[in-house]
Amino acid sequence: MFLSKLPPLVLLAIMSTSAIAEDINLRSTGETQWYRGNMHTHSLWSDGDDYPEMIAAWYKEQGYSFNVFTDHNVLLHGERWIDVEKNKGGKIAFDKLTAKFDGDWVQTRTKDERLQVRLKNFDQIFDRLAVPQKFLLIQGEEITDGYRNLPVHMCVTNTTELLPPLHGESIVEVMQQNINAAVSRRERTGEKSLVHLNHPNFHYAITAEQLMQVIGENFFEVYNGHPTVNDSGDDTHPSTSRMWDIINTWRLAKLDLPVMYGLATDDGHAYHKTKPGDGAQPGRGWVMVLAKTLTPDALVTALEARQFYSSSGVTLNSIAVTNESMTVTVAADVDTSYRIDFIGTRKDFDDTTSPAVDDEKKSSGLTRRYSKDVGIVLKSSTEDSATYEFTGDELYVRAVVTSSRQHPNPSEPGDFQQAWVQPVVPIER
Repeated sequence: MFLSKLPPLVLLAIMSTSAIAEDINLRSTGETQWYRGNMHTHSLWSDGDDYPEMIAAWYKEQGYSFNVFTDHNVLLHGERWIDVEKNKGGKIAFDKLTAKFDGDWVQTRTKDERLQVRLKNFDQIFDRLAVPQKFLLIQGEEITDGYRNLPVHMCVTNTTELLPPLHGESIVEVMQQNINAAVSRRERTGEKSLVHLNHPNFHYAITAEQLMQVIGENFFEVYNGHPTVNDSGDDTHPSTSRMWDIINTWRLAKLDLPVMYGLATDDGHAYHKTKPGDGAQPGRGWVMVLAKTLTPDALVTALEARQFYSSSGVTLNSIAVTNESMTVTVAADVDTSYRIDFIGTRKDFDDTTSPAVDDEKKSSGLTRRYSKDVGIVLKSSTEDSATYEFTGDELYVRAVVTSSRQHPNPSEPGDFQQAWVQPVVPIER
């Protein structure tokens, strides 16, 4: 891949640094406020089991500020009819739809002696359910690609044009080709869109070494609420959290690339299950974005400016960063304790690595094993507010807050509610 072939915005990402140029104070003020949103959603337009307006209504009723529809290789545009019973939601989903949306909202017809229902498109759902500055719906897409038998999926937030999968001759090339196309479209249209890599441990398709190389894609899912995507990894695969530290250490120390940010998403598919932990239910992970206004452009701008944190249940009051320190303050719940861990890698880290397994053929598709110096806990606190003082020898510092409360509807058994604060690069003194 030659740099001359990359779109200008991708080249800009290479030249950008994550050094702290000014103080960061993420706190709701008169000019800004926190907006809670989900950036990974599936409906009956692809492989979800509910109607998109029902999904939008659920997020609205749960107090979310925005939701992004990201069905596989399709936008919620045009006309589409589906069989009432022969779909993932079946009669149960249809009965719920007709009970909630009465009158002439639900359109049906009979074809070949089968009852069909018309799926509502994005504009119709937006007009019915969006509320200015209170609840926003955003059109997105999950670019669903792959290499050989391995899935490579990337969500695009805020796109009005379909981005077809472009494929490639390797995992890295598949990712880079699709990123380049998304960035080129943004340059051409002026419409601010954001692309992020989905669930790298889904089928253990993407290694830390592959993801760390990608240019122009600075976001990935450190938490995905689907129970089959292996956020926690296993004996031979690192967790997504561990991958995050490996990726950022190598991007900063070896590759001269910006840090990668971590998103939390639902990846909702199953909207009729009620048993905790069963299926890809909504409400498990989200982002909290600090922005001046609730519009797609403002949200993307804030995300790219690191004005957000990710959560699976913990709420933060503020995140403050200066040239000297990072301070995280929790909006503490009654009868709940918290642990704030500041995590990072020091510049003099041990950079030796080894294969994940002894079998050479198998190890080629696995993230390597890295030293304990990569992603160490720099400081821990059990106070509701904690500060880490930079020493100047850190490549980056991020924070994770873990609650004493278990997640009420976990993607993996035993999950605790958490919040993920994005990495910063201290200024060298």
